[in-house]
Amino acid sequence: MNPLTEKKRGELRRLTQRPDAEIDLSDIPEMRELPSDAVIGRFYRPKKQSVTLRLDADVLAWLKASGEGYQTRVNLYLRELMSSKRRAS
Repeated sequence: MNPLTEKKRGELRRLTQRPDAEIDLSDIPEMRELPSDAVIGRFYRPKKQSVTLRLDADVLAWLKASGEGYQTRVNLYLRELMSSKRRAS
């Protein structure tokens, strides 16, 4: 991908300063409902952060006993817990 020229940067700056009311949306109809085959979050990949985590030996053995990808499963289990706590709030 080529770097932006100063001319293109100026165009983008001017566009970002325009009010929303000036944007022509006539060729982009508003969506009131998602299509039945829509998948929310399909292309969303949260940023990962490396951490050190101390687990009880038996918990770690249980996770590893399921095969490769135990760290991904830990993330999945924690995400499910986080989601259920948010829904309960």
